[in-house]
Amino acid sequence: MEERFSRIKSLLGDDAFKKLENAKVAIVGLGGVGATVAMALARCGVGNLIILDFDKVNESNINRQLLAFSSTLGKYKTDVLSDIIYDINPSCKVTKLTEKFNEESLLFNYEFDYLIDAIDSVNDKLLLIKKCQDNNKCFISSMGTAKKMDIKKLDIMKLSKTSYDPLAKVIRKKAKELNLNDFYCLASTEEPAEIDNLGSYMPVTSAAGLLLADYIIKMIIK
Repeated sequence: MEERFSRIKSLLGDDAFKKLENAKVAIVGLGGVGATVAMALARCGVGNLIILDFDKVNESNINRQLLAFSSTLGKYKTDVLSDIIYDINPSCKVTKLTEKFNEESLLFNYEFDYLIDAIDSVNDKLLLIKKCQDNNKCFISSMGTAKKMDIKKLDIMKLSKTSYDPLAKVIRKKAKELNLNDFYCLASTEEPAEIDNLGSYMPVTSAAGLLLADYIIKMIIK
């Protein structure tokens, strides 16, 4: 077990790595962005993960979601991802919540230090952000990655600074109506492609997930 994390321990030092081992992180939404976040955190030694999603893997996920394979079609994303995390780090404590995040969600019955919001539903996203702010939770939210192809346009920024992001535009308007505080998010400043459906590109969704994982890791070890 020591050998699998030797490279990151050499880079960060024992004290910082211990912080990662002790950290409790929740990932809400296990699609192209969220699954990448969870796997990156597991590979960096984060010792306690809460993973939440109600959905099953389907064929349209294969082009971008790291947990989507022919062999995992029809399986719950929480089940697939927990198996992958245990394969990466058998010592990681994984809490699976196979549910949709809403008012009835059990998420806030569990202890966690940090949260990554990677859900698509506007109303559920706003509820999650509000609950995080009401409970003084450290969190970051992913905005839209569909219809984007330029990974260099991805960045961490305050919601108020987002542009060319249709999801962020809706969230900005509704967050103001709900009197939510400004917060950090992952967003793209690339103008969306003019296509009818939500086309997606794995380099963008995975890069977004890695940026979010990096943000949380740096928060943990600072």
